[in-house]
Amino acid sequence: MAIGRSGSSSSGSSAAKAAVKKALGEMGFNSSGGAINWFPGHMAAATRAIRDRLKVSDLVIEVRDSRIPLSSVNADLQPHLSKKRRVIALNKKDLANPNVMHKGTHYLDSRNQDCLPINAHSESCVKKLLDLVEVKLKEVISREPTLLVMVVGVPNVGKSALINSIHRIASSRFPVQEKIKRATVGPLPGVTQDIAGFKIAHHPSIYVLDTPGVLVPSIPDIETGLKLALAGSVKDSVVGEERIAQYLLAVLNTRGTPLHWKHSNNRRMEGIRYEPEEKHDYNLKDLRPKKKPPNVSDVLYIEDMVTEVQRALYFSLSEFDGDVENENDLECLIEQQFEALQKALRIPHKASEARIMVSKKFLTLFRTGKLGPFILDDVPAVNTAS
Repeated sequence: MAIGRSGSSSSGSSAAKAAVKKALGEMGFNSSGGAINWFPGHMAAATRAIRDRLKVSDLVIEVRDSRIPLSSVNADLQPHLSKKRRVIALNKKDLANPNVMHKGTHYLDSRNQDCLPINAHSESCVKKLLDLVEVKLKEVISREPTLLVMVVGVPNVGKSALINSIHRIASSRFPVQEKIKRATVGPLPGVTQDIAGFKIAHHPSIYVLDTPGVLVPSIPDIETGLKLALAGSVKDSVVGEERIAQYLLAVLNTRGTPLHWKHSNNRRMEGIRYEPEEKHDYNLKDLRPKKKPPNVSDVLYIEDMVTEVQRALYFSLSEFDGDVENENDLECLIEQQFEALQKALRIPHKASEARIMVSKKFLTLFRTGKLGPFILDDVPAVNTAS
């Protein structure tokens, strides 16, 4: 068996991209929609509203997904964001490979973009972020008695989770929250015209707007679209769970990831009950069987399921005679793995929607971190010689 770039941090080989492109057909992975209506009309309206709010914001917290630090951006708004004081919060760091994450932070730092990996549910992480925000705002303290901070990001990167954590911290610091005395801006859909936010600091008064700005992701190519779909920033129904699962298998196979699972069967039990960052369509509860073996807890059941899935992918890859760098060979392997996953996930053979059920459960395991931490983006190396 030939495996290309085993263990690489790359998101997939050219064969993987070709195989996925063939499976997807000529889908329109671009901002204009192409063959797919990627984003509803209200997203465009929200983007226009963000531009209005940026005018009155003194600093922007741009939330990105740590697994796709480059793909989870809006390229059209970057020029506007770069003109503002900005902190990039790389959220979901608990789902990102810590051995690779430093490449992303180093790359952004080299471009003079302040960034901080965070877990939006961690109070200590969020406090560090707010400390950085205050440092960045110090230079305007003397000029403005009231400062506004806006949180923006593409869908499902954890904006709401971050704002909820900021709200809890703000309430503990200032139990009686004062109203913001600042000029109003154009309303977002369903939001009153008055600015609402949480006070996080005094002298000067610093407020974080309570409504996040939703950015439309830039999708210049198929692979970027699939990364966003895999991370949950594009609805599964837009691309299709089976297509996303095919992409995930292509990434795992071309990296040789299943071969590394052989040495990780003795996984620790802690962290099994992972809670998703926001309200998604996927949840560990979806993995529970309608009829569970007696005397088996949900934790143990999911743990056993993960082991079976890893074992199935390990054996299918290790016994594969083809070359994963070959488009047709990779396609054949993925087909074999769908059958192996159906058995591992204990989905009835005659189930009318077996492949969809396999895809949904497999994606849930990935998205909840059960298959391990990943970074899907290829982050450019920074030349430190100069």
